[in-house]
Amino acid sequence: MDKIQEEIIEEFSVFDDWLDKYDYLIGLADTLPEIAAEHRTEQFLIQGCQSRVWVDARMEEGRVYYAADSDAIITKGIVALLIRVFNGRTPREILDTELYFVDAIGLGANLSPTRANGLVAMIKQMRLYALAFATKE
Repeated sequence: MDKIQEEIIEEFSVFDDWLDKYDYLIGLADTLPEIAAEHRTEQFLIQGCQSRVWVDARMEEGRVYYAADSDAIITKGIVALLIRVFNGRTPREILDTELYFVDAIGLGANLSPTRANGLVAMIKQMRLYALAFATKE
């Protein structure tokens, strides 16, 4: 997971200003694993986000895989980054990993307060899925 975080930090380091970084985030929205239409419901909606964000997770062979969608393009890019780091990991890895890339690329500092709260809510929900899977094992 650290390797992926380092890759993300390197990718964002080529941009000098945040408008370019936002454009890059918007492009990342296309990499988001699609969530099933039946999971775009209140049950899968992240509470605390300014935009509507749905996140679902499944466990296969001891590893967690996420799918998500959002009605806001920048938010889709943000959740795509989170999924890139978390996807295919064990629940324990997800729970134990510090997401240092968020601060390293300046994401938290360059989001509006409501978007920053949404980022925290997305991370929390993804970790809650991992926790639920870990307790089932």
